Amino acid sequence: MKSNIIPAIKLTLLLIVLLSGVYTCIVLGIAQLAPNHGKGEIVSQNGKTYYSNIGQAFTADKYFWSRPSAVDYNAAGSGGSNLGPFNPDLLKTVQARIDTFLTHDPGEQKQDIPVDLVTASGSGLDPDISIQAAKVQVKRISTIRHIPEDKLYGLISKETEKPFLGLFGPEKINVLKLNLALDKMTSQDQTPKHE
Repeated sequence: MKSNIIPAIKLTLLLIVLLSGVYTCIVLGIAQLAPNHGKGEIVSQNGKTYYSNIGQAFTADKYFWSRPSAVDYNAAGSGGSNLGPFNPDLLKTVQARIDTFLTHDPGEQKQDIPVDLVTASGSGLDPDISIQAAKVQVKRISTIRHIPEDKLYGLISKETEKPFLGLFGPEKINVLKLNLALDKMTSQDQTPKHE
């Protein structure tokens, strides 16, 4: 028995050192090569600082809306709803989001609403929406801000992030960066409020 316990203890101690110490240092070292040394992408405008890689709530009609969050955009409690696609509570929540969207965007049709505007992501903190999700909101923002629709489409095109290396992932648009650029476009002296 002693011949089994001693090697098991040695192996456990070795793995603790490797996985808790060496591996952690390697990951920390790699993170130092990332923008902002792995602390997230920070965007500043008008004296305010935002983390652009964490989803934030934008629900005011003059802004592009964010993807819904199952955790109310709380980065400390990241996670999805864990409800199945036919769960009555999820279906009720999605229908309420559809109804809210159609109330604020009366010219749109239900079938034109992209799924990412009515369902939360797995993390609940997705900072991006699809290009279609941005475009479907153009009419509302154009009416409220008195900006021609073609200028808003141009802004969306400018702020669109292409797939990594042209291959990995879909085209997407960061809602915070888009709304900050929208405020700059309209020459307002205010930053987006998380309404």
